[in-house]
Amino acid sequence: MANQDWIRGHLDLLLLAVLADGPRHGYAAIEALKTRSGGQLDVPEGSVYPALHRLEAAGQLRSSWSTASGRRRRVYEVTEDGRRALETGASAWSGFAGSVASVLGVTP
Repeated sequence: MANQDWIRGHLDLLLLAVLADGPRHGYAAIEALKTRSGGQLDVPEGSVYPALHRLEAAGQLRSSWSTASGRRRRVYEVTEDGRRALETGASAWSGFAGSVASVLGVTP
């Protein structure tokens, strides 16, 4: 599992990335993070749900209720503002990762 401090400050961007693939409820977003990271990002619900609410309040996500197997779930979807934030954040992250890799003498 990745050091939780590494994730801090990047969770919003990571959530936008997994939700850009299509609408998901919170637990499905957590599972997508874990799957896409090869199990390295096992983020607790207590971190994910506040981030989802923060992104929704910022207009980068919208949510709606759905019912599956008799259970009501809130489903989150990326807005156009969220897509722009994802594009900007991914570009900034790529530049930062490249700079760190250069300093460490490794290939990103």
